[in-house]
Formats: sequence, structure tokens, C-alpha cells
Amino acid sequence: MSTGRIPAAVRRRVAQAARQRCGYCQTSQLVVGPLLEIDHIRPESRGGTSDESNLCLACPLCNGAKGNRAEATDPESGAVIALFNPRTDVWSEHFAWSDNGTVIRGRTATGRATVAALRLNDPDMVVTRHLWVEAGWHPPRD
Repeated sequence: MSTGRIPAAVRRRVAQAARQRCGYCQTSQLVVGPLLEIDHIRPESRGGTSDESNLCLACPLCNGAKGNRAEATDPESGAVIALFNPRTDVWSEHFAWSDNGTVIRGRTATGRATVAALRLNDPDMVVTRHLWVEAGWHPPRD
């Protein structure tokens, strides 16, 4: 999502609320190359608005994979589940890091559906996270 329609002050508040990290994969703006984007949690094409409560920070990979989806299939149960909402859901309730900090595990149906739909464990991203772990930049400590 382009940030052109989102006022700069709103973008700053959304980024601050997200602690300068992607709301989905937790990638920090400090370690990712491209600027994190503003995502409409409920896409505008599906009735979402540009109200601040419907906006989150997302890395280009997560935002691109999410597209205009608001739900996805839980690979374990087969049920269609709402995707993780970075503004209202607690990340640690739905996800956990693998022991080595490179793979995101879904702990709930919401977490599993989001991991699958947004391809949070893209093989190239897992390799990148490994480098970030070695450098001491990842995973987030909070």
C-alpha cells in the first residue's frame, strides 16, 4: 500500500504504535532495506477505511502476500479464519519464534492461517533472519 494517501502524522503514529516493526513478521525498520509500508488491516476493497485503527505497519513482503485478504484458511483445521490484526491482537498469543529465532510458528488458528497466507517463513526470509540473529538484531526481545 502506498503511503501517499496517508498523512505523514498518521504514518508516524502508526509506526510508533508498531515500534517501527512489521505488525505481522516483526521485522524491524532498522534491519530491513525498504521502508515499511502502511497496510489497511481490513482492505479498502473490502470495506476497510483509512482510519488509524485500521492501519498497521507492514514490510513489503507481508503486505504484498496479504494483498486484499482479511481471512485465510487454517492449515490444521481447514477453517477460514480472520487474519491476525496487529492493532488489536497480541502477537505472542498467536505466534512464537522457533528456538533459533528464524521461523514463526502459529500458536492459534489465527496464527497458523496468517503464517500460511502471508508466507511468513519464506525460505529466503528465514535465511535473512538467521543472519540477523547472528548479528544480535533479531528476534525482538519484547
